[in-house]
Amino acid sequence: MAAEELASGKLVLDEPAEHVARIRISNPEKRGALDHEILDTLAGLLARLEARCLVLTGDGPVFSAGYDIGSFTDDSFSEQAESLVAHPFTAAIEAIERYRYPIVAAINGHAIGGGLEVAVACDMRIAAHGVRLGMPPAKIGLIYSHTGLRKFIEVCGVANTNELFLLGRNVDAERGYEMGLVNAVVEPGRLEEEALGLAAAIGANAPLSLEGNKRAIRALRENPWPLPPELERELVELRESCFFSEDFREGVAAFGEKRPPRWRNR
Repeated sequence: MAAEELASGKLVLDEPAEHVARIRISNPEKRGALDHEILDTLAGLLARLEARCLVLTGDGPVFSAGYDIGSFTDDSFSEQAESLVAHPFTAAIEAIERYRYPIVAAINGHAIGGGLEVAVACDMRIAAHGVRLGMPPAKIGLIYSHTGLRKFIEVCGVANTNELFLLGRNVDAERGYEMGLVNAVVEPGRLEEEALGLAAAIGANAPLSLEGNKRAIRALRENPWPLPPELERELVELRESCFFSEDFREGVAAFGEKRPPRWRNR
């Protein structure tokens, strides 16, 4: 598939490997800032893609500097800021989290504010050495959304979330790894290779397992323990369904025969 430019060229979609799609935030003039058009397009794109693994990355020296608030006018600043955060950003984050299959964030450059939350919403994150990660709400007078804060608490814990949001100081990729914000840190020249290799390995796995496990992990994150009885039954039925699938039989057979499996997604 040839690269496809979307959102007036601010998003670029291609398929760099089998079963893998890559989305690049290409807005370098504004440091990868996320505007209405980018966010709306991203949410719509994720609703129609079928790739078994997505890679979300940026162009240039920045992954994303967060919300695009630089063009807001003084007379309606509050309304424009609230509108951006309340709808398109929330919808885009929800689309990332609800995508059927795993998403890998390849953090090529600095990920700040909403840009970092976009990365944290992905299932795995690889960062290039030298990038900075930060949440500046305390520096600009912003009270962050409780849903966003919960996401950071789940990913890196209360103490590290406090450090990010109350201190407001950017951290380097290595500190981000220690905090649990990223899964791995690699040299900048190897980021694309490592991210695509990881995505290809994920995409080669059974699609029923990828989708089912991501669905179960999200349900466990969103619900307190013990689980509501109806959700407990749903997850048990989800697991039991795999035993009757063609792909489970194929996976066991391929493992025994020491050959790559041929998935049918049924």
